[in-house]
Amino acid sequence: MKKLNIICMMLISLLTYSQKEQKLNLFKLIKTNQLRIINREAKVIDSLSNSYIKLSENKSEGIVWLPIKDFKNGTIKIEMRGKNVQKSFIGIAFHGQDDNTYDAVYCRPFNFIAKDSIRRVHAIQYISHPIDTWKKLREEKNSLYEKEIVNPPNPDGWFAMTIVVDNKSVKAYINDAKKPALEVDKLNNYRNGKIGLFMGDDSGGDFKNVIVKQYKDEVK
Repeated sequence: MKKLNIICMMLISLLTYSQKEQKLNLFKLIKTNQLRIINREAKVIDSLSNSYIKLSENKSEGIVWLPIKDFKNGTIKIEMRGKNVQKSFIGIAFHGQDDNTYDAVYCRPFNFIAKDSIRRVHAIQYISHPIDTWKKLREEKNSLYEKEIVNPPNPDGWFAMTIVVDNKSVKAYINDAKKPALEVDKLNNYRNGKIGLFMGDDSGGDFKNVIVKQYKDEVK
């Protein structure tokens, strides 16, 4: 038993050692020109209690690429805020190959607490651009790549989303939930790429405090 405990402790230590965590302060990154903003304008909001970046609304999708270009497997956590209006789409892009080719998981805050149960099923979504858009997935594989969020956050307030990317699968957790709000298989063969903030058509959003924990290659 003692030998087994030692082995378990060694394995836990190895896993912990094999994780590389990066804490990204968006407020500081934008002030030092380390963010690449696509199809949006950014405004810095600075106060004693809360500092973040506000992205403008615009037609088509918007991306803000972070200074991480080689994300493979691991976790990405972000604090963000949308609106309870039917054009609020905010989330995380990952495995980005270019400005049009990436995976993303995003939320629709206006569906978080909708009275219509069908709308609530559209609260959180996985997409794989440019082929598997939300519209294509809804038409061909309805409700497989979008789900309702149990115990949803305030649609007008700040909340955290953590996505876990593990080879061919993606899980998304909202705030401190123990169970994923969304769990899907990836729809492409891309295994590494850029990370960015994602906004859907017509949407802006507020973002801050990104934490990226990437697993090294030896961790499966």
